[in-house]
Amino acid sequence: MTKKKFYVTTAIDYVNAAPHIGHAYQKIIADILARWHKLRGEDVFFLTGTDEHGQKNAKSAELVGLKPKEFVDNMAKKFKETWEILDIDYSRFIRTTDKDHEQLVQKFIKKIKKDIYKGVYEGLYCVGCEAYITEKELVNRRCPFHPNKDIEILKEESYFFKLSKYQNALLLFYKKNPEYILPKKRSIEIINRVKDGLKDLSITRTSFKWGIPFPEDEEHVIYVWFDALLNYITALGWPDNVRFKRFWPADIELLGVDNSWFHCVIWPAMLFSAKIKPAKTIFVHGFLTFNGQKISKSLGNTISPKVLVEKYSIDSVRYFICRNFVFGEDGDFSERALIERYNNELADKLGNLISRVSTLAEKYGLERTENRLIKRLKLKEIRMHMENYELDKALNLIFEFIDSCNLYVQENKPWETKDKRILYELTDSIKAVSILLFPFIPSSIEKVAKNFNFKIEWGAIEKPLGAVRIKKQEILFKKINV
Repeated sequence: MTKKKFYVTTAIDYVNAAPHIGHAYQKIIADILARWHKLRGEDVFFLTGTDEHGQKNAKSAELVGLKPKEFVDNMAKKFKETWEILDIDYSRFIRTTDKDHEQLVQKFIKKIKKDIYKGVYEGLYCVGCEAYITEKELVNRRCPFHPNKDIEILKEESYFFKLSKYQNALLLFYKKNPEYILPKKRSIEIINRVKDGLKDLSITRTSFKWGIPFPEDEEHVIYVWFDALLNYITALGWPDNVRFKRFWPADIELLGVDNSWFHCVIWPAMLFSAKIKPAKTIFVHGFLTFNGQKISKSLGNTISPKVLVEKYSIDSVRYFICRNFVFGEDGDFSERALIERYNNELADKLGNLISRVSTLAEKYGLERTENRLIKRLKLKEIRMHMENYELDKALNLIFEFIDSCNLYVQENKPWETKDKRILYELTDSIKAVSILLFPFIPSSIEKVAKNFNFKIEWGAIEKPLGAVRIKKQEILFKKINV
């Protein structure tokens, strides 16, 4: 029997500035989803990467005295290093300067040649977005996503994609596939904008050269967004590679709200043109602030994930991001809240439970018995929340069970009774809850699995723990002094 597949993608990050916690938020969520589906025994492909062409990167390279390729090579390395620090276990890190990507982008354009024509475009242009925007989208004559940048008026010869041709097809697709855009409020926003009408999309530029040459007219380079969106299929070797045939369509594409128009409208229209199915779900998450302030290079408060990990550990950052935010909503990455969550939940609840039980189990041993305590674990509901991308709710139920375990220790006082059966129930329950927590805090759980002698696999959750000897667990989560 063929394994079920799961393909998760993130937006590829523009490399004009160093990675910050806003970038990390999305990658951590994607990694947790990928690890969860691997735990469920599925065949998983997890894609992330960097977006490296376009005017913004060319200008950033010029400012530091580098050629564009040298600049993006340096920046891509920083992103890779950051994801390694955060234990992001991706299947491929795609760069839009990868040769296979560049070649397949040109191949795709030839494939949809019927929907491309030459013309002249004049309009308002935001360099920050690398996109033309309408008067209607401006807020105080500024781009809503880049209020510190001037809007330019550009007029240039361009090749156009017949986006307007696909307005009705898109609206019908949204209607037939209500799970395509999540959360629901984002779907409503997109549908209302598409109903207002679509204009054909300018897909080439002539004012700069840092991009993929347009097939048959090398005076033009391909518009950075048109190039970047294709990474989700070029990474799989579209159209002929067995990997593409195995994993496409994507099960979920994760992205921020500022990218939603490109992914929810332009991207599926491109795929319709090439007769390729769109992804099953596009999940649009909100923005993060940091300690109450907008994450912004210009404001000087962009925070490095590396710095956060050095201060608080990998797993504390990963855990906080899922526990403290409703995925899909805006949230504030508060260091004070992180410390409170870490001390109260990871250290006091989970860490203390593992430490106490392992100490007593080492001292008195275990006697295998029926685990009545495990019946309090709401496994079905946890699975449901994970399938619905409600990671915070899944963690609520996991920690509800951890609370039950701690209460069970207090009620049964195994340090007085020396009851080996109670200690067995507790160690077996720790095994189950640890496996469920593995996608969230993998490095900590690997230590527990080694010490408690169990395999991190789905079937082991309900399979009784064997006759193992437990050693006292080293302190997993040392309290952070405020």
